Amino acid sequence: MGKGLVIVGGGPAGMMAGLLFARAGVPVTVLEKHRDFLRDFRGDTVHPSTLELFRELGLREALLQRPHDRVEKLSARVAGQRMEIADFRRLPVDSRFIALMPQWEFLDFVAGEAARYPTFTLRMEAEAIGLRRDTAGRVDGVRLADGSVAAADFVIAADGRRSVLRQAAKLPLEDLGAPIDVFWFRLPKADPGGDNETMGVFETGRVFVQIDRGDYWQCAYVFAKGEADAVRTRGLPAFRAEIGTLVPALSKAAEALTDWEQVKLLSVSLDRLTRWHMPGLLAIGDAAHAMSPAGGVGINLAVQDAVAAANILAAAMAAGKDPDGLAPLVQKRRMLPVRIVQRMQKMIHDNIIGALLDPDTRLTAPPLPVRLLDRHAMLRGIPARLVGLGVRREHIRSPDVSAGGRSDSGPEVPH
Repeated sequence: MGKGLVIVGGGPAGMMAGLLFARAGVPVTVLEKHRDFLRDFRGDTVHPSTLELFRELGLREALLQRPHDRVEKLSARVAGQRMEIADFRRLPVDSRFIALMPQWEFLDFVAGEAARYPTFTLRMEAEAIGLRRDTAGRVDGVRLADGSVAAADFVIAADGRRSVLRQAAKLPLEDLGAPIDVFWFRLPKADPGGDNETMGVFETGRVFVQIDRGDYWQCAYVFAKGEADAVRTRGLPAFRAEIGTLVPALSKAAEALTDWEQVKLLSVSLDRLTRWHMPGLLAIGDAAHAMSPAGGVGINLAVQDAVAAANILAAAMAAGKDPDGLAPLVQKRRMLPVRIVQRMQKMIHDNIIGALLDPDTRLTAPPLPVRLLDRHAMLRGIPARLVGLGVRREHIRSPDVSAGGRSDSGPEVPH
């Protein structure tokens, strides 16, 4: 041991892992292929489970100094009726809201905190293209596009749903199938400020999500997989008109769409590795399990993976021990929540979203479960807990080598 940990991917999983391993005294280098974190198509929901992790680190209030908006409730318009769906104020934790924060702000904050530790290095514009193995076949480094190699005692693949490293490692992938794709774009907001109005619209043949980012709307137009060209062929005027039909209040704002370059296609995947590791390598986050946008839980599951990896591996690595024997425990710890969430997302795809996008479907009234949520406030705590806290949420248990560490207000983290 001595070359340290190399993490490929500067997204939520990679940056959170970088912070926690550096905090534990492990030499860690994060490789990010882009020159900055500024990408609009990244999700921006920081759920209560993630906020609680930062509270445990003593960093939540500092994180919330970054631009964000608080979402305490979720609503939807279903068959023309506004329905209340989830109420995060009922959660049994201190952080009872979702923070809508541009992901570049979140990542920049984590990078800044990680940089406080002398064992942390972030390399931007460092694109990984493959793995290096030793004579026994164990991964001992990452090959970069510039021809160099980042030598490593251990590698964490956190390079997203199109992971180069998981392909190079030939880790077995199970594709669960996703029947939808998404057009992702922004529209100007006529009246910035006020209460957050993030909501979903569910109508016959269409699903639309508008995320309130304060001074503009981040919008997701959901359609059946493979229909992107058909939507484009109908033309921008027809697309703007459909937005206005779905959300009349956005009719004027939709005029801001003047070129298809403003509309980004997100190809939705739902898959998972059946084995996340091999000697010298562990995959986490989207590299281990690509999640659907349904529920906005992907970022938060990725962060939970990073915490679990640090909880299980960091102390051993800081002591100079070989982490290979411990890597399977990360998958064992995290596979249950991944399976449960993906099963729920698959059900939503097949029985709700997929059904709505079927041209033969006619949605004339909100389904009974939605009506019950709207009618009974207590029931709205159930989806809030599933979305906000998830299954088997993690706590910070990796070591902190800094002098005394830091703590935020709130109860001691249970061990």
